[in-house]
Amino acid sequence: MAKILIAEDDLNTLQGLETIIAREDHEVLIAADGREAYELMVSHGDVDVLLTDLKMPHLTGLELSRKVREGFPETQIIVMTAFGTVDTAVNAMKDGVFDYLTKPVDIEELLVVLGKALRSRELLLENLELRGMVSERYAFENIISVSGVMQNIFRKIRKVAPTSATVLIEGESGTGKELIARAIHYNSPREKESMVEVNCASIPATLIESELFGHEKGAFTGAYRTQKGKFEVADGGTIFLDEISLLSPDLQGKLLRVLQERSFQRVGGNRNVEVDVRVVAATNQDLKAMVDRGEFREDLYYRLNVIPIHIPPLRERPEDITALVTHFMKAFSTDHPGAPRSITQGALDELVEYDWPGNVRELENAIESAIITADGDVISEDHLNILETSAWERTETADEAGTSLSMKEQLDRAEKKILRRTLEQVDGNRTRAAEVLGLSTRAIRYKIKQYEL
Repeated sequence: MAKILIAEDDLNTLQGLETIIAREDHEVLIAADGREAYELMVSHGDVDVLLTDLKMPHLTGLELSRKVREGFPETQIIVMTAFGTVDTAVNAMKDGVFDYLTKPVDIEELLVVLGKALRSRELLLENLELRGMVSERYAFENIISVSGVMQNIFRKIRKVAPTSATVLIEGESGTGKELIARAIHYNSPREKESMVEVNCASIPATLIESELFGHEKGAFTGAYRTQKGKFEVADGGTIFLDEISLLSPDLQGKLLRVLQERSFQRVGGNRNVEVDVRVVAATNQDLKAMVDRGEFREDLYYRLNVIPIHIPPLRERPEDITALVTHFMKAFSTDHPGAPRSITQGALDELVEYDWPGNVRELENAIESAIITADGDVISEDHLNILETSAWERTETADEAGTSLSMKEQLDRAEKKILRRTLEQVDGNRTRAAEVLGLSTRAIRYKIKQYEL
């Protein structure tokens, strides 16, 4: 059952509509003018659909619609109009009215439009609920940390979030840079708009300009239609540029222009597209050092580095490990029925002593692996695959330092390590890894097979 409010100053029409809609098992409220209708909206508050005439005393249908959209944005509005004022009704739709009906109202058309309006409201409420869940997920208090340095970062982003200032997040891979970026967006006035995430490492250099700024029809082979870029999609919201250090010099210049002028041109276009976008960038590199080496534009660096946030690696804040372990065990218990509920002190000690080169992401994976492999209610040292990894790394380091290995064997190990880390950095994208390392994609495929990566 839905709650439908009918606003109509013609008594016969009002009673007829009330009878028709009540037969559909909906609760019906009626008002003989716009002012009475708005008073009913205020007193009930949960009206699903407003069906209103355009011309009414005290408050016209358009005036009533504006007040309802401001105070009750989830309520869907259908206006009824004579043929002479159809243009007015169409313009009202552009301003947020769901649909319009011409008088005399066709009963079948009324019921169809009413059904569509109710489905639209249902989808809107579901979307709002999902947004609320996402906002709650990225609330500051839901980011797990007890260390003093992270608490200082949280205090900083609480101050930064309500602004539109550009933010640069630096930190090793796996430290949670994207989590901080989402927390900034979902605790800002832009939270109801889009947050568009772009991993600059996973997009081939030949496509990233079109991905960011869009392209016009015919701009290049395969451009069969005009396409909006990520900046246009993020208009009014936030764009998160991850691994910003991998942008080419040419694209660095185009990004600088967007930050300076808040406008850009699509690939193959000559018209400026203006956008209101907050930029949050992230990198696992030292951008200042890259500037000093001439590998990154200095002017872009200072445009990005308005609000710098450096996230320390997990090995520098071991006091967070116990809290994170507790959090991950609770989270994974939902997906893995019968999962262990506790962890031995010995296993916890091993986790705290490990240096976590993969940071929080590696810890999360280790806990999930332990939960899956554990055969009881308790996680012990035997279930931690990090012990095997740590032993392998110690052997590898000893061999390199020792060294009974030949020069070729040492070079192969170093090459394997570099390739593995690069693939992690670009999310396994072989084309992008080839570009970063200056190799052909064929060579990358061969080496991946050679080293069994």
